[in-house]
Amino acid sequence: MVSRLPGCSSLAQFCQKLNRVKTLEADMMETALNRCLSTMDLTLLGFGGMVGSGLYVLTGTVAKDVAGPAVILSYIFAGFTSLLAALCYAEFGSRVPKTGSAYMFTYVSVGEIWAFLIGWNVILEYVIGGAAVARAWSGYLDSIFNHKIQNFTETHIGRWNVPLLAPSPDMLAAAILLVATAFITCGAKVASWMNHLFAAVSIGVILFILIFGFILADPRNFSAVEGGFSPFGFSGIMAGSATCFYAFVGFDVIAASSEEARNPQKAVPIATALSLGLATLAYTLVSAALTLMVPWHSLNPDSALSDAFYRRGYAWAGFIVAIGSICAMNTVLLCNLFSVPRIAYAMSEDGLLFKVFARVNPVTKVPVIGIVLFGILMAILAMVFDLESLVQFLSIGTLLAYTFVAASTIVLRYQTDKAKRSETPPPNPSPQTQDGGGLKEYESFSDKLQLVERQKAAKERREPGQLKSSFEPYLHFLTDFVPGEVVTVAVISLVLCTICLCCILVFGISHLQLPQWAYVLFIVFFAIGFLLSLFLIWIHEQHQKLNTFQVPLVPLIPGISILLNVYLMLKLSLLTWVRFSIWIVIGFLIYFGYGIWHSKENLKEPKPRNVVARYVVLPSGSLVETVQTVQPDTLDTMGMAEVTGEGVSR
Repeated sequence: MVSRLPGCSSLAQFCQKLNRVKTLEADMMETALNRCLSTMDLTLLGFGGMVGSGLYVLTGTVAKDVAGPAVILSYIFAGFTSLLAALCYAEFGSRVPKTGSAYMFTYVSVGEIWAFLIGWNVILEYVIGGAAVARAWSGYLDSIFNHKIQNFTETHIGRWNVPLLAPSPDMLAAAILLVATAFITCGAKVASWMNHLFAAVSIGVILFILIFGFILADPRNFSAVEGGFSPFGFSGIMAGSATCFYAFVGFDVIAASSEEARNPQKAVPIATALSLGLATLAYTLVSAALTLMVPWHSLNPDSALSDAFYRRGYAWAGFIVAIGSICAMNTVLLCNLFSVPRIAYAMSEDGLLFKVFARVNPVTKVPVIGIVLFGILMAILAMVFDLESLVQFLSIGTLLAYTFVAASTIVLRYQTDKAKRSETPPPNPSPQTQDGGGLKEYESFSDKLQLVERQKAAKERREPGQLKSSFEPYLHFLTDFVPGEVVTVAVISLVLCTICLCCILVFGISHLQLPQWAYVLFIVFFAIGFLLSLFLIWIHEQHQKLNTFQVPLVPLIPGISILLNVYLMLKLSLLTWVRFSIWIVIGFLIYFGYGIWHSKENLKEPKPRNVVARYVVLPSGSLVETVQTVQPDTLDTMGMAEVTGEGVSR
């Protein structure tokens, strides 16, 4: 009788496979890619990834419909929220200088299936984001020429009336993506030079807008006559922040490029801070100049900056703004096309995606096949889908990646170094033993005192994840756990309390229709759970100060980042969650059909073997045991072997 039902041990082994972490190489600076990017290159990549169409389109929309002139505060709050996530990315990017961004960070600290989930969704975000920017680029250029490009397309190619698709194919958007793909395939340095060119023009246009805009500023546009500085109140500022947050999602291109940085330990954190600071400054000052030039309620959301100069009598300035807008969108396109094949390359290198994405061109040192495939995919999406359908798919994967990176920062900070744990420290020779084997006589009391101090310091020196000595008398029961185990449980508790707290805040009254007392009670209960989880993490030892950048105030800053990211995720529409779920199902089919079997970590695991013992009784009466290793007849890689009813005769 043969049974194929997995037992408890098989299920446990299966769960271990899902949560196995990536083991990093001893030399993390070794790579098949070309380490050629400087700090300035990374800074301009991050700046170009953030300051794109949002500056020219999003600012006017939020100012008119959501926050009014208080869009300035919305950008400041959104920039602060992004800074919390950026600090976590900077620590990982300098500590683990490998391409893959959030995927790699999750893989080395949380587990394989979660890393695949993050990488799969970040790929979606970059592909959809690139197609959406190309569509906006095409529409902006078409509006400059009075929609002659669209009319030409509809006349010579035609229209199609298909739900969820654009009224007509956008050939210009597809063409610009294919041209950008060709430049990206030439290598990281060529892509960086192109980004430098477009970023320089974009910065010049931003300076023009600021100088000329503040010259034309009229403080009366902030007065009560025009509705005041914050006509929509605090709720409008926060709603504007939720929208403006997505203007800062491009900074993770810096972490994705860390494997091509010359000195990632220093370049990644510096470039992250500089690019985010410059982007926040640009968004804040441009929104101030815009709302001071013309009343906020009269803005044109589609082309707010160009229209503002036109209404003040400077129509020629609109062409300069249009040039800056196109250059800014080009930088975002380059950043998207630069990042997505590198994340796919990292996943393919680990065996979780198909090997074709890991092929690096020996001349340009970039994954050319991945760049071309994703460039063609972006071009097809930009050609057939309209901008609104593409934008609805954005943001949720980015927020999920931010959440996992923040949680991974906490886990890795309190995680014990496996290499050090496996090493058993050599026994220290007795200080009282001399080389000749005799006992040493202490000449003074100070020698004995120094010995006691050294022994005390060695005893109090604790590894990461252990309970701090100052809390041991009060929480002694926590010392029974493996170092890092309590922190991992506390992080899970932190995330669960965050989800429950945000659900009550977002849906408690509107959807769940809770009474006031229950609403307040649940908020207090889950807030206490959130704070208690932070406290349990904080009372454990962290890694000592490393040579690389570290996030300050851990676990507070990552905890707040998780809270804000989950809150913004729950503010997204139901349709976005449905589409996200469909993409997740497709990803799981790839992972369980291919990734879990071809994972490099799966190949590193020792193969299980059967051991058969036989006992032989010698004439003298002694018992001899002989052990023989036998490979099982049927054993799959998931650890579920055929179990027969035959026993071993002894």
